[in-house]
Amino acid sequence: MSRVSRSTPLFLGVLLVALLAAGFAAQHYRLFDRTWFNLSLLWQPANPNAINLGDYRAVLQGRVIEGLEDNVSALTYDPVRKSLFTVTNKNPELVELSLDGRIVRRIKLTGFGDAEAIEFIDENTYVITDEYTQRLIKVKIDEATRELNAADAEQLTLGISPSGNKGFEGLAYDSAGKRLFVAKERDPMLIYEVRGFPHDNPQQPYATHVITNPRRDARLFVRDLSSLQFDERSGHLLALSDESKLLLELDISGRPFSTLSLKKGRNGLQESVPQAEGVAMDDEGTLYLVSEPNLFYVFKKP
Repeated sequence: MSRVSRSTPLFLGVLLVALLAAGFAAQHYRLFDRTWFNLSLLWQPANPNAINLGDYRAVLQGRVIEGLEDNVSALTYDPVRKSLFTVTNKNPELVELSLDGRIVRRIKLTGFGDAEAIEFIDENTYVITDEYTQRLIKVKIDEATRELNAADAEQLTLGISPSGNKGFEGLAYDSAGKRLFVAKERDPMLIYEVRGFPHDNPQQPYATHVITNPRRDARLFVRDLSSLQFDERSGHLLALSDESKLLLELDISGRPFSTLSLKKGRNGLQESVPQAEGVAMDDEGTLYLVSEPNLFYVFKKP
């Protein structure tokens, strides 16, 4: 009897440590928030004005981008050319892709450092990020462009909370609101709202404002941010997380609306997306996704 009584405090101590470790792990992976959101979907009707990512299914998955061996990072849709653009960060290139993931052309990047994101702004106009230096670089691209030099481009260095290779990973642009959303990967995970860049009216003085929303960012139940997409129709953001293997739809205040899982067996996927790095949406609502090192995916609603 005494042996049992002596072992009871030890057992309770081990149990307490295990429970605390499980609690910390659940919080680290944002399991509580994500589970609560998934449960809330059971009794809430789908919002007809939202994107509703849960309805999407993979119609093209894991296609190797032939001719491209370097790691792809980020993705943007060009509604004028009806094509996609991505960047590679080992041998820096800007790569134009067809809507089925085939290379249309390759543009050499010089002086861009670690190019991690690209976003379509207007016809022939894009913004590229340099992750390490936290630069936003405006570039002009036409049909004849085969090389870009950062020294010739308009640039904005933010220098907010420098953190090595955990810097700017995603871009999204709201053309109506003239604001650029910039995602910081993690440590901490943040979404900045930049107004006044790129400067599109030479008749007006150059004025840049950077807005943060800590309350919104705290509501993100993903572990990192790999890419962003702004949907003009709903006014919602899409936030892509590689580590959580999840695409999250949220409004500007951070309220979640829907998710698309990138794991095997979910949303029509035969295999998990290994390392999601970029997402884009076209005029019809079709979703395109790239994964390192060079894989291409397409998701559509039935």
